Amino acid sequence: MKVSKSFHWEMGHRLPFHQGKCINLHGHSYRMYVEVEGDLDENGMLIDFYDLKRIINPLVEELDHAFMVYKNDTDLITLLEKFPTKKVVVGFQSSVENISQYMCDKISGAGLPGNIKAVRVKVYETSDAYAEAEKVL
Repeated sequence: MKVSKSFHWEMGHRLPFHQGKCINLHGHSYRMYVEVEGDLDENGMLIDFYDLKRIINPLVEELDHAFMVYKNDTDLITLLEKFPTKKVVVGFQSSVENISQYMCDKISGAGLPGNIKAVRVKVYETSDAYAEAEKVL
């Protein structure tokens, strides 16, 4: 059985290695679809959507209206520290591929019930472009 729920957040980033526009500071309205797969419990449910929200919302809230910055982008970190702004410093470039893997790993380790066997995360950076990551538990 599979169930899925969507989440969204606003977040800024940049890709300092990029040869095009994404080298600039910019932001996206991210949409994430989280799909979990596993066996139904004794009540005929895989997971209650309320419980899925309870697990994932804090992870999304950490990113919402934040600026995600790569830990080696020291010039940008120095700049962001001059403002009272929310930032998330990560050990990877903030491509949508890396963000989807990051969220998949975070969700997989966030206390899902034992009947969940796999997690799939699809993160849309724009309305027509996404990356997908999967983790088998």
